[in-house]
Order: sequence, then structure tokens, then C-alpha cells
Amino acid sequence: MELQQYPRRSKPALSPTLAELLKRVDDAQSDTSSYSTPVHHHQVLDLGYACSSMPPSNPFVLSFNNLMYSVKVGQKMSFPICGKDSSLGSSEPASMKVLLNDISGEAREGEIMAVLGASGSGKSTLIDALADRIAKDSLKGSVTLNGEVLESRLLKVISAYVMQDDLLFPMLTVEETLMFSADFRLPRSLSKSKKKARVQALIDQLGLRNAANTVIGDEGHRGVSGGERRRVSIGIDIVHDPILLFLDEPTSGLDSTSAFMVVKVLQRIAQSGSIVIMSVHQPSYRILTLLDRLIFLSHGQTVYGGSPGSLPEFFAQFGHPIPENENRTEFALDLIRELEEAPDGTKTLVEFNKSWQAMKKPKNRTSNASKLSLKDAISASVSRGKLVSGASNNSSLTSSVPTFANPLWTEMMVISKRSFLNAKRMPELFGIRLGAVLVTGIILATVFYHLDNSPRGAQERLGFFAFAMSTTYYTCAESIPTFLQERYIFMRETAYNAYRRSSYVLAHSLISIPSLIVLSIAFAATTFWAVGLDGGFSGFCFFFFTVLSAFWAGSSFVTFLSGVVSHVMLGFTIVVAILAYFLLFSGFFISRDRIPSYWLWFHYISLVKYPYEAVLQNEFHDPTKCFVRGVQMFDTTPLAAVPLSLKLKMLKSISSTLGMNITSNTCVVTGTDVLRQQGITDLSKWNCLWVTIAWGFFFRILFYFALLLGSKNKRT
Repeated sequence: MELQQYPRRSKPALSPTLAELLKRVDDAQSDTSSYSTPVHHHQVLDLGYACSSMPPSNPFVLSFNNLMYSVKVGQKMSFPICGKDSSLGSSEPASMKVLLNDISGEAREGEIMAVLGASGSGKSTLIDALADRIAKDSLKGSVTLNGEVLESRLLKVISAYVMQDDLLFPMLTVEETLMFSADFRLPRSLSKSKKKARVQALIDQLGLRNAANTVIGDEGHRGVSGGERRRVSIGIDIVHDPILLFLDEPTSGLDSTSAFMVVKVLQRIAQSGSIVIMSVHQPSYRILTLLDRLIFLSHGQTVYGGSPGSLPEFFAQFGHPIPENENRTEFALDLIRELEEAPDGTKTLVEFNKSWQAMKKPKNRTSNASKLSLKDAISASVSRGKLVSGASNNSSLTSSVPTFANPLWTEMMVISKRSFLNAKRMPELFGIRLGAVLVTGIILATVFYHLDNSPRGAQERLGFFAFAMSTTYYTCAESIPTFLQERYIFMRETAYNAYRRSSYVLAHSLISIPSLIVLSIAFAATTFWAVGLDGGFSGFCFFFFTVLSAFWAGSSFVTFLSGVVSHVMLGFTIVVAILAYFLLFSGFFISRDRIPSYWLWFHYISLVKYPYEAVLQNEFHDPTKCFVRGVQMFDTTPLAAVPLSLKLKMLKSISSTLGMNITSNTCVVTGTDVLRQQGITDLSKWNCLWVTIAWGFFFRILFYFALLLGSKNKRT
């Protein structure tokens, strides 16, 4: 079958922009708080060509010239690893590997530009370079929009990047996923009804109407198909109608029909006034008819750049004409692969492409150059409804395209609502954690049931408090996978300013508090009265707040580590080890006075120390409460086994020696004496409580900086 059997349609007028669509929406439409909109109440917004508007006379043009990018790689390694020096442990010097070598080209509004090549040819690297995902110091060359260099801040606002992996919350429906994205991307000034209208129009544009109320799904939950999942991934990044759309192999892993539908959606997006640039491994016949510009890469060099229709002419002049019934892209890729295996590689094809481009340049590249400046072009695009960011069309470019669409508190509300919805759909996660706390509490309550005020009772209280406080931290380790599962979703959403990192940290902190309160009440109520702790109701309240502060500090500590460590098992190993050290230096196994001076610093940074000392002071604060009377002083010594009469004689002997009367009822050790023996003299119980709470805030701040520094999402 010849490619000509799929004739390329003449380019239709551009599809309506979002502003034009929204004008057709009934503003009086009722605004409900639910994200779900029944299909039978839905008013379909036609995105077809019948409603098309006149294309702009000065379209956007993205140009890139002489792009060069190299990474260090060890001599023994055949590939670079994320731009890092992979020659660790090798005495041989590192060499440079060129990933992009003098790449030039342009992409225009209303068109799809596809980057093709074999694995390792540099497709994803080129997409990353154009999307500003490579550090400026490492990338040589220029990337301009309408002739002006794009600043990183502006590019984040006017563009979107769709990763190769579908990073979605599995328990949200398609409609809910897109609605949350709209809440992040679209401004607060836009009414809820218009946001819903945008989402419904987007669902129709993506061909997801039948799957709108189906959950995304994962390995354990049946959900949408692979092609639908990919279209949802595209939809969440284009809900704000970006000018530039970058996609890394959007058809990877899809069957031919699903892949064609995805590219068909991209064609509609391009025709609505966007520049679409994507990498693709090997497009089919039908997909090729939807593409406007192609760039073939081989080892980081351009071996062809032009329209699909020019491929036969190009390879015919090169001396390798494409057979009549051959797939053009398959032929080109096979030829490139054969040349790569030859001694001279693709050098001849690269040189021929340069001469062929120079010959074609006067006819193609300069005739349609945009005459508008970047500021004017973006302002004109905003006035037509592109980039729905709440911007007004004014003379200031920075004010017309704000960095974030919504204020911080709005972002926090949306993040919190999404998190609560996810938790509601997966109640087993919190249920398992609550069950672990209850089981631990019941075991402690039965083991330490109704402790008396004897010397052994005092010692057993110390053991109970040490185990109870350390348990609160260990149960927090179960939340390690929470952020690790969201890490890449978070990186995708914040890379292009869907919301602030500070909003995520604050919302993450606030939504954790209700669950911590429930866990604290369950643990305190299970153990306090069963063990027979002192203080009555006020003592219980302080015990509850201490347990809550320990949960808060432990949750914050684990959250911080999850922002630093990228692997679940590694995270568990680190958390368990550090918590063991915290318990060791808490003061239970060895008092502060006996800790070697060179380890004393660890005692003061131990998270277990402060709640442990707080509950001890809450229990032993009463100086009139006695724990050792008369002969009981022998109970913890080898003399405990001697007869009572002999113990009384020893008391008389001790009394005469000390010059004081000690009887069997004389109080020898009070609660304050127990505290003194444990070395708890520095801080009051309330200060210990505040320090524990402060540790929680400290680790939340560290979590923020970990996200700030660790989620740059750029190659070096």
C-alpha cells in the first residue's frame, strides 16, 4: 500500500480557542461542588472544524539552531548515566560523549513536528533541550520563539511537557483527574461552571467520553485502557491550552489504532493554535499523514529535516530511492541503521542533508517568518483566549502570563481535596496503620497491666514509656511509600508550575494531622488507664498530646527522608536504623550522665528523647508519691531473697549508721528521685513537648528544601 493512498488534507482553519468555546457556554449553568458531571446533563462543545476561527496572521515559530550537548562518560562505559560521571572507581580519565551535535530546525504553530530515530539517537534529548530540561550551562546553541530567546520562567508558563510514562493517580476517574488539573491550571477567577465546561470539552476532544467515569486503575485495580491512559496524560497537561506542547514518545507501548488516535488528538491540539513537538520511534502509514515536519536523528546528528512529502525526493537525490510500496519512515530508518554499521557511519547522509537544506532554505524558511515580537504574539494569543491563566492583555509580558494560575491557599485546598479523595478510595492504607497502633497498644496494655508503685513497677514504667514512644516513630515508617508513589507525579506537576512546592508541603502537612489525631487517641486510650498511669484526666490529656507530638515528629521525619531517598526498601532501611539509634541514645538504656562525651550530641538530637522525658515527668512529677519504702530498697538487689526479719534488722543497722529512723514504711525513693536517677533535669515536660513539635516543623522545612533542590527535573 502506498502512502499516497492516505492523501494529506489541506490544512483546515484553526479550531476554536478556549475563550471562544467558553463564550458558548451558558454562564447560568448551575455550579455544583461535585467533580462528577452526568453524561446526560452534559452539553457537548463542538471542537470540530465547523466551528473554526480564522488563523492568526502571525503564527508562533519555535526555532532552534546549532544545539550541542555532551556528557561525561567513563572509558569502560558505553553509555552516559543521567549526565553523571560513570567512571567511579576507574583510574582511566572520563571522556565526552556527544548526544546532540549541531541540531537546527523550526516548528510552527498549527503543525506537528516529529523527531524520529533509533534508540539512543538523541530523540528524547532533543525534546528535553527544546523544553528547557537541560541546564543552560550544558546546552550550547539557541532556542527562540518568534526570534526571541525563551526565558525559563516564561517557557514554563506557555508550555507543557508530557512524559513517556503515564504518571496518574490510579483511584481517580478520568473526569476527576482532568478536573483537578483544571483547578490547578485555570485561575480562581474562572467560575466553576466554566472550568467544568473546559474539562467536558477536553474529554470530547481527547475521545474519552465513554471512559469519563472510569478510574485510571493500576496493577491491582482494573481501569482505562493504555491508549485512554495516554490521552489522559496529555489532557492534564493541555487543560490550560498551552502554546508549546512537548511529548516524549506518546505512542510508545500502544497498538496501532490507539497510537493513531493519540496523534489524531495531537493534530487537533496543534490546529487549535499550538506548536506540537514529539518524539516517535516508528510511525505507521496513517500516523505519517498527520505529521507536518520530520527530523531524523542518528547519534545526535540530523540526517533529514523537512516534510514527510519530501522524503522520496530527498532519498532519490541521495541515491537510495524509496520503493513504491515501501513505508517511507521504515525505509529511512532501515537505511540509517545500515549506514550506522558502515565504517564511515552516516557522515555522507549528514553532509548531504546540510547541502539539501541549504538548497531548500531560500524557498521554505524565510517566507513565513513571524513579524510580531514575542511579547506582542503572546499578548495577542492571550486576547484570543489562549493560555487561560487569568491574564489580561496589557503591555507587560510578565503580568500577562503569571507564574502560577492560583494563589497558595487555593492550591493547598485542591491538593488537600485530591489527597482526601485518594485516601477515601483506599481506606485499607489507613486501616492497616490504625490496626497496627491498636494491636501494639493492646499488647502493651496487657503486658504492663495495672503497674503498682513498687520499685519493679517504677522500672517497668520506664520500659513501657521507652517502648511506647519508640513505637510511635516506627509506625510512621509505614508512610514512606506515600510520597515515593507521588514523587514523579509531583515532579511532573511542579516542573511546569501547576502549583508551588510550598503549597504541596503545607497541604501534605495539614492533611496528615487528622489521621495522626485518630492514631494518638487510639493509642492513648488503649494504654493510659490499662497500665495505670498517674495524673487522672489532665495526665491523660498531656499523655495524648505527647503521643500526638511524637507521631507528628515521626511523620515529618519520615516524610523528609522520603523526599531524599528514591527507593522504598532503601528508605525503610535508613528509617529503621536511625530510629534504633534514636532509641539507644534516648536515655532509657543509658542515662545522659553515663553517655560518652563524644556521643552526647546524638542524645540531644534523638527524637525519642523529648517525648520520653515528657511522659516520664508527667508520670513521676509528684514528689509525695513514693516508689520505694523501707525494706523495698532491697527488692532490686541480691538481698531480695533474704527473710523479712533480716531485712528489718538491716534497716535498723542502716538507721543507726545514718543517724535517722528508717522503718518499713519510710519513703526512700519518690518520683522526683526517679527522674533524677534518669538524668531528666534539663527541660520541663512542657518544654519537651514543644521541642518535639518543633522537630516536626523542622523536618517539614527540610522536606521543602529537599523538594526544591531534588526536583529540578533537568539534565546537567
